[in-house]
Amino acid sequence: MRIIQRIGAKTIASIESVGRLTLFFTIGAIHMVVLPFQYKKVLDHTRFIGSKSIVVILVTGFFTGMVIGLQGYYSLVRFGSEEALGSAVALSMIREMGPVFTAIMVTARAGSAMAAEIGVMRISEQIDALRTMHINPVRFLFSPRLTASIISFPLLTAIFDIVGIFGGYVTGSVMLGLNRYVYMENVIGSVHMGDIAGGFLKALVFAVVVTTVCCYRGYYTHYSSGFGARSVSLSTTDAVVQSCILILIVDYIITFFLV
Repeated sequence: MRIIQRIGAKTIASIESVGRLTLFFTIGAIHMVVLPFQYKKVLDHTRFIGSKSIVVILVTGFFTGMVIGLQGYYSLVRFGSEEALGSAVALSMIREMGPVFTAIMVTARAGSAMAAEIGVMRISEQIDALRTMHINPVRFLFSPRLTASIISFPLLTAIFDIVGIFGGYVTGSVMLGLNRYVYMENVIGSVHMGDIAGGFLKALVFAVVVTTVCCYRGYYTHYSSGFGARSVSLSTTDAVVQSCILILIVDYIITFFLV
């Protein structure tokens, strides 16, 4: 009977969590378009999520492109198709690597910070103070971050794609001697608007997923292990892990429908 009770309690807790998450996202999404618009907060969060992530994106994108170029070159050489390296690098970056790696890196840098910051506000009762002052905490804490992420993720993804393609060029043309004109011609000829649109669609969905999960975990950090530093650490860890898992799951679902 105890086992059945535990399974039932876990099931009920999971359903309640999904319900809280749905309401949390719905309220936050509605307040994105409710006046007055929070311009200053959106700009501040865009700077934190977007501008301060550029260095990470540049480094990660460049070396990801170099690795894909190196692996792709030696794989294509076996079939005498090394000229197609530009197409392989460009499509890999734009369709998959760009959106996914960008989302994971921003989750590690900005998502964890969002969860920790809101979690500290929860355990220090600042969120309760907002309610006391008749300020909607979800509108104040979540909506500007969601707007900023929707703006930042596609732009960071575009930067990642461009730098990654350049990294593949460095490996293929500069280091391995592939004709640079052939490389760029294959890049331009193989990429279509549908590939770019699919990559940006993934970036937008990942922005919503990452921001919602990270802010939700911070907002309800007291559900992790009560009030205290331990609850913040657990909620931050859960936010990053769950966001990364959901990124991969959602990536598969979107790819399934786009292919």
